[in-house]
Amino acid sequence: MIRTGFFITFEGVDGSGKGTQVEMLKNYFKEQNIDAIFTREPGGTKVSEKIREVILDNNNKELTDVAEMFLFSASRSVLVENLIKPALKQGKIVVCDRFVDSSISYQGYGRNLGADLVEKVNDIALNGCKPNLTFLLDLSGEIGEKRNKQFVEKQDRMETNSAMFKQKVRLGFLEIAQRNPKRFVILDASKSKEEIFGQILSELEKRKVLTLHKTKKKPENSHEL
Repeated sequence: MIRTGFFITFEGVDGSGKGTQVEMLKNYFKEQNIDAIFTREPGGTKVSEKIREVILDNNNKELTDVAEMFLFSASRSVLVENLIKPALKQGKIVVCDRFVDSSISYQGYGRNLGADLVEKVNDIALNGCKPNLTFLLDLSGEIGEKRNKQFVEKQDRMETNSAMFKQKVRLGFLEIAQRNPKRFVILDASKSKEEIFGQILSELEKRKVLTLHKTKKKPENSHEL
């Protein structure tokens, strides 16, 4: 059997708990000897991590919405060409914490640049690379705000956006998911992390992702910068 790569992304508003689910999946894959690479956006390569620092720095007040959009797409282009595409060609699972749907939601809906514009810019950056499966951890703005307040001192430039902004982002994610029902799986982020993770594993089993990518030897399961 010839294995082909499988690209999984996790999306959601800040405070939705997607980072926790990504970490749980990483640990599960290691235990099960499932060959996968884990990465994040913005970031994932040395160049992309430097762009991440610029985007998230609270001191960069002069950064315009359009500049922000281009920085995200530039970081994404580097990640796609240098990490994601090569890994998929090798038949690996690639798991990314945020991807293009975040740009469409945050810059297109949240910053009011328009989903069409952000999609056109990112079509160039993606160069045909699109996720096979996206888990959207959906969380109401009220619960998200309560969670974010617990880490107020650690909030980066994107996390300090207003509640209204985050609500627009949430609605953006839901609209994208509605347009792509075969790719998206919407999860209730207010549930326990264990219950959510069980739903994630169930979906991966249903799509036979775990069976096709299990290896006999211990894989290098994450991408270290």
